[in-house]
Amino acid sequence: MKNFADLTEREVLAVAISAEEEDSRIYMTFAEDLKDRYPDSAKLFEEMAEEERGHRHMLLELYEQRFGPHLPPIRREDVKGFLRRRPVWLTKNLPLETIRKEAETMEFEAERFYTKAAEQAQDVAVRRLLGDLAEAEKGHEKVATRLTHEILSPDVRAAEDRTRRRVFVLQYVQPGLAGLMDGSVSTLAPLFAAAFATHHNWQTFVVGLAASIGAGISMGFAEALSDDGSLTGRGSPWLRGLTCGFMTTLGGLGHTLPYLVPDAWPNAFWIATAIASVVVFFELWAIAFIRARYMDTPFLQAVFQIVLGGVIVLGVGILIGAA
Repeated sequence: MKNFADLTEREVLAVAISAEEEDSRIYMTFAEDLKDRYPDSAKLFEEMAEEERGHRHMLLELYEQRFGPHLPPIRREDVKGFLRRRPVWLTKNLPLETIRKEAETMEFEAERFYTKAAEQAQDVAVRRLLGDLAEAEKGHEKVATRLTHEILSPDVRAAEDRTRRRVFVLQYVQPGLAGLMDGSVSTLAPLFAAAFATHHNWQTFVVGLAASIGAGISMGFAEALSDDGSLTGRGSPWLRGLTCGFMTTLGGLGHTLPYLVPDAWPNAFWIATAIASVVVFFELWAIAFIRARYMDTPFLQAVFQIVLGGVIVLGVGILIGAA
């Protein structure tokens, strides 16, 4: 990699041309990714891509006048000092805020590059153009703000907020809630069956731990393989799978951990079981609250479905273990 100070004016212009071309393609990729979910924001990024293309044409004209038609194969990745950014534009169904923050980073980097390049340029025309582009990039935030006010009216913003909430529910809340429900409810029967069959905390903990981790792995793979997200807009299948698997395991561990109470304690089994029962109560109410908050389920209906179902599963586990 080359130090920025070692670049010739020809290389500086070549890097700038390559950067403008790449940024234009990135903005168009953002626009394509957003057009179905946020069509008005997609239009904003199309406008920004067009601005980047205009900058590239200005740079190309100056380069051809000074150095001819051939561009040296140098890009900003070959120069020390550029911000190292994760290529988030390769990921589909990105949150709108993530895309906007990435655009802000791109604009900041471009403005910094042009300012520094203009300071060390010797040719008057090159220095003038780089300075103008630095001001243009610095003003991109104002352009984005202006375009936002022009394109994203209050009604459009409200619609995009609703879409953002729907995407958040599909990508995170839904798989997380499915995992939490499965982990909290399905592990109740084996855990309390083992507890009342053995009356030993450690053995009960081992059964609960195995049930929680096993259910987490199973639910994680089931969620990841159920839908690739391309049609439903539910996002990365592996991210959903990790979310679902983690919440499943967490749901099972919540009422398993109390059985770490040492068996040597007086009434250790009943202490652990009492704590686990309290944890189960709060788990079921938390699930009911999330369903009511994000899934538009009436709260009392959610409570009835979740709490009643959990109590039945809990009772089955106790009956089987005590038999």
